[in-house]
This record gives sequence, structure tokens and C-alpha cells, in this order.
Amino acid sequence: MFSKILIANRGEIALRVLRACRDLGVPAVIAYSDADRESLPVRLADEAVCIGPASVPRSYNNIPAVISAALVTGCDAIHPGYGFLAENAYLADICQQVGITFIGPRPGVIERMGNKAEARHVMKESGVPLLPGTEGIITNIADTRQIARKIGFPVVIKAVAGGGGRGMRVATSEADVTRSVSMAQAEAEAAFGNGDVYIERYLDRPRHVEVQVIGDNFGNVVAIGERDCSLQRRHQKVIEEAPAPELPKKVRENLLKAATRGAKAANYTSVGTLEFLLDQEGRFYFMEMNTRIQVEHPITEEVNGIDLVVWQIRVAAGERFPFKEDDFQPRGHSIECRITAEDALNDFQPSVGTVGTYVAPGGPGVRVDSHLFSGYTIPSHYDSLLGKIITWGKDRDEAIARMRRALHETVITGVNHTVPFHRAMISDPEFRAGKVHTGFIPAFMERSQDLLNASDREERELSQDEPFVKGRTA
Repeated sequence: MFSKILIANRGEIALRVLRACRDLGVPAVIAYSDADRESLPVRLADEAVCIGPASVPRSYNNIPAVISAALVTGCDAIHPGYGFLAENAYLADICQQVGITFIGPRPGVIERMGNKAEARHVMKESGVPLLPGTEGIITNIADTRQIARKIGFPVVIKAVAGGGGRGMRVATSEADVTRSVSMAQAEAEAAFGNGDVYIERYLDRPRHVEVQVIGDNFGNVVAIGERDCSLQRRHQKVIEEAPAPELPKKVRENLLKAATRGAKAANYTSVGTLEFLLDQEGRFYFMEMNTRIQVEHPITEEVNGIDLVVWQIRVAAGERFPFKEDDFQPRGHSIECRITAEDALNDFQPSVGTVGTYVAPGGPGVRVDSHLFSGYTIPSHYDSLLGKIITWGKDRDEAIARMRRALHETVITGVNHTVPFHRAMISDPEFRAGKVHTGFIPAFMERSQDLLNASDREERELSQDEPFVKGRTA
């Protein structure tokens, strides 16, 4: 096991990794920016070291600063969390050169799986189903129009280094292709420094289902269940569930087998996720692989009884993963709501400020992963995630009921947030029926303005009574 771990991240994931280190008895150092000096992870860490100002390029994405922080504090491993440098092959390579363990897969695997065109090639070679598309990157517009015509419209142009919907455009006709390719390339170059794009068939209203995998350094690769992440806004996940609702047993079995096969083909070590799209006939197709811990990992932990972050660290330290796929049969159902500092009724505009009152929910089947506390000032420099509310129940109905209770108990004043939005979503009849797909939230927003307004009005009324909200749990 490691003697000391540097956590090169912030917010709830930094706190999550810190807690895993504590459970393992390993001292941890939080690397923080000046904007996070008073954050909860910094306050709770064994040690903390400032790696730069608020600007992400000068702090959390500053590889020399991160490496220096690890060396100065005597760390023999770096945990990157998610986002920032979590899938940065160069950081993983530098770690190898200076004798520090990168808690994640090897640099070559990160690089290969981070290139979506290359990842498609690996999956195709291993027999994992793919959507029809180009074999590699687009180099000729005339050829691209011909390929799109052969695939059939609509098609989607995607950045090979993309994520979160950036560098992605849908073309519905040949006339659209040239413009869509040009726009996707420009956006990809601006966002990722790599303008390469590829093309594949576009699915209408698919489900987004991903498989959690873990591989060790002894050749063992195990799939630990699936998650449904279909509820998205602008390609950003909002609510996730495990196991995926209304997924036929045979589809689930084949999905897990395909994920395991793909991860083995990639020579994967560490925790990771293979993401798939499911069409309306139940056929699934590989989309991408994330070579890191996912934001939504807690729901897999809840239904499978495993601490994924602890095992991510153990595997990186050279331990053998002792379980087989048959050891993981989903127990009950788990749901996660991502709570962000955004105003859902104002096109999800970000909100910054100081938290007045913060009361986290509790009770049976409720877990909260958050770095919030009363008096915390939310920085304007980073993403708007405030935390995650996770519920578990013996079945989906109980998990939903517990989520409704948890959302009703949650108190966050001083900033706008998405708790009212989640309350309305959880109460939606189509959500409760499990009729989810990637276009669900835009349709919900259109048909549910009255429900959203009522939930927001209730939140504002209940939040006026400081320091505690009277009658909140009624």
C-alpha cells in the first residue's frame, strides 16, 4: 500500500477520495487552488498544499505544480479524481518517470481510449457492437458525404477527443454535412486542441447505459453492473440509476459480456466505464470509454456492496482484485440526483455566492456526497456541482420514495440550486414508469412548467425562514 497519496482535485470528489484514504489508513494531501483555500476537503485533509491561483490552467490543470506538490510532500501516488487531469496521459507518463504511481490506467491506455476513433477500432477488433460510421477520422468532405449517405441520415459528427457534447453536431441531410463537420472541427479544436472528428449513425431517443469495470495488474477484468444515465441536459448527466430500469435480462448479460471483452482488449487496469447507446429495439452500441472514476459511481457501490474508490487505490498499489463477475448481482435499486448551483427556471444559469443554511438529508437508504457547509462561498471558476444525493431501496419504487423524502429535507439557502427541479422530475409519471431516454429532460421541461414552477415556489417559500426551515419535513 502507498505511504501517502496526493489528491489532485477539488469539491465532492476530493472529499470522497480523502475518505477512502482514511478507510485504508493512508495519509492524504489535498492539492488546492487559492480559491479553495477554505474548502471542506482542505480543512479535513492530513496535509494541504496550494498549487496555484483560481485559474484552472494555473492550478488544477498545471502538471508541473501537481507533480511538485506530490514530491515536496513525500507522496508516492496521485489520485486525479474525475475531470481536470483524470484522463491525461501526459500526467500518467510523468508520474512513471519520477517514480510516482498514477492511480488510474497506464498512459498508453488512457491515450488510446481517449481517442474515440481509436477506441472504436479497439472495440471493433474485440467484437463489441458499434454504430455504423467511419473507420477513422474525417479527411475528405466529399468522402464524408458519401459515407453519410451510405449510413443513412441523420448522422452525428463527433470529436475524437470530445466529451460533454462539445465538438458534436447532427447532420440531417447531405447539405448539412459540410457545415456540421466544419463546426464540429472548430469547436473540437477550441475545446481540446484537437480538431479531428469522425462520423456515425445518429440514434433518435436512445438510452444511455454504461457498465462499470475494474481491472487489476494480473489480467483480471470484471464488470460490476450497469447504470442508466439517460437523463441528461446538453449531454450532461443529471439523474442516474442502477441497475438500469426495464432492461431485459438477456440484454443485460450481453452488455456486461461486451464491456468485459472491450476492457480486456484495451488491456485495462483500474476502475473505468464503457458507455453504450441502446436503441428502441434493445440493441446496444459502444459509444466511448471513460478511464477514470465516474461522478455516478456511488449508485453502483450501493447496489453491489463495494467501495470502488478503495479498490481503485488497492489495484493501483498492486493488489489482486479478488472477486468474479458472478459475485456482483444487483441488490435493490439506487438513484443519484446531481445537485448543482443553477437556476432551472432560468435556462440553468449558474449561481455563485455564499451558502446560508445547509441541511443535508438523512435516514434509511440516504447517502450524500457533498463538500457543502453553511458559510461556504461557491467559487465562480469551476463547475457548478454542489453534491450528489443517493438513495437505495429494495426496489425502484422505494428508491424513488426515499429520494422524494431526501429532496424535501434538503436545505440550501443563499444560492440558486436544482433541488426543486429534481423534486419535479422525481414526481413525473413518465419518469416513475421508467420511460427514460436521452431526450427526456427537454420534453419534460416543455410539458411540466406548472410542476416546475410549483416546486420552485415551494422552495423559495420554505427557504425564507432562517436559520432553519420551519416545517420542512412535514
